[in-house]
Amino acid sequence: MDKLRIPGRIWLASDIHLGPDVPATCAAFLDFLGRARGQADALLLCGDIFDAWIGDDLAVLEPAAWLAPILQRLRELAQDTPLWLGRGNRDFLMGRTLAGHLGARLLPDTARLDTDCGAVLLSHGDEYCTEDHAYQRFRRIVRNPTVQRLFLALGRGTRRAIARWARARSMSANRSKHSRIMDVSPQAVAAAYARSGVDLMVHGHTHRPAVHRIEVGARMRTRIVLPDWECDHARPPRGGWLVIDREGPRLYGLSGEPIAG
Repeated sequence: MDKLRIPGRIWLASDIHLGPDVPATCAAFLDFLGRARGQADALLLCGDIFDAWIGDDLAVLEPAAWLAPILQRLRELAQDTPLWLGRGNRDFLMGRTLAGHLGARLLPDTARLDTDCGAVLLSHGDEYCTEDHAYQRFRRIVRNPTVQRLFLALGRGTRRAIARWARARSMSANRSKHSRIMDVSPQAVAAAYARSGVDLMVHGHTHRPAVHRIEVGARMRTRIVLPDWECDHARPPRGGWLVIDREGPRLYGLSGEPIAG
């Protein structure tokens, strides 16, 4: 497990799902980056930043009209605020080319952060959804480096078509799944606590923002689920971020008001 020392005031966000069809969410994210640049000592984006990602080459060489201002703002932020990019289940193909283009660093799939409030186990969170066997099989396939190289060697149009097909298939499959299996497995969470030895876990993915306090191994632990973002079709709009500093972890909504946890 990778260990990272990140001091100061850390901001973390996940599951923003940026894309061409969510202009209000994109605008909210740009506003968030402006706040982070003035207030955060480091910004960690913990996966599913984008609703789909089919290769760094498309973004770096010819970014779409909706994407260009987001990349520009991320580059500006990274000039004076350390920026870390995590890969989720929708943008796992983000790589070193994009990170280098932005002046950012890639987060490992799972990391133990050494922060001013202690150790934090950080991940996107999909690896804990172990009861969703079909998804875990898919995850193992698409995270295989050989499969990724073969996919990225395809033409851009072919990649786009495959991504659309995979997304439609996933949405259809999820409609028939019980909500329980798409949440984290208590056993997987307990095992992660045991392996890492930490008392605070942070992840996204499930779209079920909350602060859970549970007893594992005769110790009280905290699991914080980051909010997902949806400002175009949800009323009221959803979104938010987590701040971690010497005062401890605190969740905030899009308005900047604390979320009770």
